[in-house]
Order: sequence, then C-alpha cells, then structure tokens
Amino acid sequence: MQSSAYQKLEERFRRLKALSEAEAILQWDLATMMPHGGAAGRAEQLAELKAVQHGILTAAEVADLIGEAESQSNLDAEQQANLNEIKRNWVHATALPEDLVIALSKAESACEHVWRTARANADFSLVRPKLEVLLSIVKDVASAKADQLNLSLYDALLDQYEPGMRSDEIDKEFSELESFLPAFLNRVLEHQARQSPAVQPQGPFPVKKQKALGMQFMQALGFDFDYGRLDVSLHPFSGGTTDDLRITTRYDESDFTSSLMGVLHETGHALYDKGLPKNWRSQPAGDARGMGMHESQSLLIEMQVCRSRAFLEYASPIIANAFNGAGPAWEVDNLYKLYTRVTPDFIRVDADEVTYPAHVIVRYRLEKAMIEGDLSVEDLPGAWNDLMKSLLGLTPPSDREGCLQDIHWYDGAWGYFPTYTLGAMMAAQIFQAATQSDVDIIPGIRQGNFKPLMSWLHQNIHNKGSLFSTNEILTQATGKPLDANVYKAHLENRYLN
Repeated sequence: MQSSAYQKLEERFRRLKALSEAEAILQWDLATMMPHGGAAGRAEQLAELKAVQHGILTAAEVADLIGEAESQSNLDAEQQANLNEIKRNWVHATALPEDLVIALSKAESACEHVWRTARANADFSLVRPKLEVLLSIVKDVASAKADQLNLSLYDALLDQYEPGMRSDEIDKEFSELESFLPAFLNRVLEHQARQSPAVQPQGPFPVKKQKALGMQFMQALGFDFDYGRLDVSLHPFSGGTTDDLRITTRYDESDFTSSLMGVLHETGHALYDKGLPKNWRSQPAGDARGMGMHESQSLLIEMQVCRSRAFLEYASPIIANAFNGAGPAWEVDNLYKLYTRVTPDFIRVDADEVTYPAHVIVRYRLEKAMIEGDLSVEDLPGAWNDLMKSLLGLTPPSDREGCLQDIHWYDGAWGYFPTYTLGAMMAAQIFQAATQSDVDIIPGIRQGNFKPLMSWLHQNIHNKGSLFSTNEILTQATGKPLDANVYKAHLENRYLN
C-alpha cells in the first residue's frame, strides 16, 4: 500500500526525533562531564548533527508533502494537531539557511564553554567577545524568522519557546505584576518582621548525604532511576530524553536547602517529559507544549508542593534524619519558615516566590533590548546592575552574581526567560484546579503519597503534549486561560497568613 503524504511526514519526523535525542545527550555531556580539551570537537559534532536535522526538515519535498497532507480528508483530530506542529517546525526551520544553523551551533558551544571560566572568575570581560559573536548570529536568526513569520525580532525568538505568545501580552502581564509586587513585598517583609526568625540548621551537610536525600524525594515523587540520573553542573538543569532523563544540581555544604529545592524543581521537568503521550513520542505532537508549560510543571513541584506546609509535615523528619539533626531548627514550623522566607537576593535560582518575578523581568527587559539593538553587550553588566537596583534594591557584588549567573544567553537561549514567570502563574492555576478537583491530593502530599497529584497531572497536563495549544490545555484543566489573579491570590494566601 502506498504511503500517504501524512505518513511520509511522520516517518521523516521519526528520524528527526532520533537525531534530536542524540543531540540532547551530547549537549548534556558537554555541560557536565566533557573534558576541557574535548569541547571544540564536541562543538563540531553538534554542529554537524544540527545540519543533518536541518537538511531533513527543509528538504524540497517537505513543502509538497505538507500541502498534500493538508488536503487529506482522513486525518483524525490528533493527526491534524500533529500536522499543525510539523508545519510549525518546518516554517521555523526553512527560515534559516544551513550555514546559519551551523554558525549558530558553533557560536553557542564556544560561548558556553568560555562562560564557565568567566563565571568562575567573576569576569564578564572574558566571555564578552564570544557573546558579541553569538548575539550577532542570534540577531541574524531573529531577522530571518521575523521575515518568515511576520513577527518582531524578539517575538520570532520567543515563538521558539512559547508558541503563539507575543511580547505585548508579556508586557501586559509583567506590568500588572510590577504594579502589584513592590507594595506586596513590603507587606510580606513587615509580616515576617513581626514573627520569630527562622533558625538555620547548622552544617556541614556532606554532598553525599545531600544527594541521597534528593534522590529519596525524587523517587517519592515518581522519578524512576532506571530511566534517569542525578549529576552535578555549574547550573542546575534537566535534559536528556524521555527514557534517559538527566538532572543536574550544585551543592553547598553549608546549606542543603537550595540544592534540595533545585533537585525537586528539575524533577518536575523530568516528570513532565516522562509523562508526555507515548503514542506520539516520535512526533512533534508528543513534545512539551512550550517552555511556559514546562516551567509550570517544575515550579508546581518546587513551589506549590514542596514548599508547602503539607509537604514539610511529611519531609521534615526525613530531612532531619538524613543529617542527624535534632531540635527546633529541624521541626516543621521552622523548615516551613526557611522555605517560605522572603529575602531579596542576587541569584534567580535561589529566589523566593515573591521576588522571583523581578529576576525574570530584569532578564526579559535586557534580552529584548539587546535583540532590538537598544543595549550593547559591552553595557550589559551595568544595565543589569541598574535594573537589579531598581526592581530589588540590590547591586550585585560581582559579575558572577550579576549577568554571568545564568547559562541561557551564553548557550543561545534568547527569548526563553519570560517563560519562567509565565510558568509560575500557570503552576498556581493548575495546582489550584488539581486540589479542587481531587480532595485526596493535599492529604496525599502530607503523607508522602504523590500518586493522586501525579495521576491528575498526567491526565490533564502531561499526556496532552502538544496536541493542544497552551491556552486550550489550561482551559481544559482549569476552566479558564491564564489568569494572573490566581497567582496573586496564592502569594497573598501563603505569605500574609
């Protein structure tokens, strides 16, 4: 029987998915365990792999296949959704010539490699030349995609990470948060000042014990170590593939709290990846529905669940036992204070829920300005410090705590940052809907039973993949599209009560 145009497209994307999964593992190796001398060779390998993928996706016959498939009358709803995603991927890819794809890949690898040294030395000048080269190429990518998609430069990049989202929508949401957060932060700090301060458990906390504790909670949440692992990197992240999940964190032997929450955050990402629809694993419809939804799943686990009193009622004796801790510092009330303590700080990944959006807004404004040509790479450290002072009242002591702290720009991820706060807003809305839908979720968390929560998330979020738009998934799961008021209500309930 002759294959239809749609079937031929599916087969082409099976090949692409296999190659993209190989690329993901090579990228993970580069970020975590690649010896210094191997970085250049790995950059060449990644560039070639991306060129091969680009060639498969942009081959001349693909346009004809898409046109023929769109005229087929026998596609069901899921196949039609997959075809829509195939076309979206194709449109993005065909905007770029192969030489630009290769140049971008090489510039990303080169810049990320030097960033590691620059961050360790707190010296932005070391990576500035590589970042200038990378930004120039990213602008070329943005320009090519903007022409193809009829979007602004920044929106063309944003669409790679959050399909359909536009910066004017983000500006509206972020303006609303900016009008709410400063006064709210002051109220929270005043509320905290009236309470007894949290007591910091005394270390040292050996890395071996921290890792074992993190792995224990990962397993409790449903992470299967037959399909994944936990390692160390400069910047915590989750990567790999659906059946080869790679999580990294970093450890501080004087404070276990940050690493533990980082592990739980990345576990949320991995559980989402593992829960994506198996029937569509080799197709675009089986991919995550944008990075906003991805971040919603990591922040739901970290912020909504694991910083809750219910979770700490279960977790506090386990944490105390892991470090042979005893006394008031290890009790539920104190650990809850520690994990909900609001303190403006320099580091995004360690930020509390109340100040976290300000960190994201800083990055969003700066990357948008650089893409649009309103800010030079040379002026980035000063602009960063000025915005941090304006939004959080802080001036970073060095570039390490300033513009070097995140890997994203140095690894080529421009247009990604706003998805963090979009994800935080989604997380509050999704968790509220889940707990209202299933009254067993909160009691389960209190007892260390996460099956009710994970079952609800799998059915309503994970298993949807990219079969629906973000707003469609949110509306199906929560009854309405993204609503900032749910997020604000969550903050008020947790931090003022």
